Amino acid sequence: MTSMSGSDQQYQNWRAKPLTSRLAVVELIAATTTTTGLTVACELDTNTYEKGIKVTKAEMATLNLHRDTFHPEWNYTIEPRPQT
Repeated sequence: MTSMSGSDQQYQNWRAKPLTSRLAVVELIAATTTTTGLTVACELDTNTYEKGIKVTKAEMATLNLHRDTFHPEWNYTIEPRPQT
């Protein structure tokens, strides 16, 4: 594997790997590492959830959401709300 820098590091494990099942996706995500030491834990959530639940703008505003500079619409961190 060649060394990669920046945001492309996590994609090296996924190149040319067919996503043939949910298990394959989970295993590829779980195998993700970077040269800086990032490791990833992943498991399949098989629960059934109600469809069509809408999150209001007011509810979204209460999230402690930090968007990344690289594709902030996809890359963000949600941290616990500060205790009041």
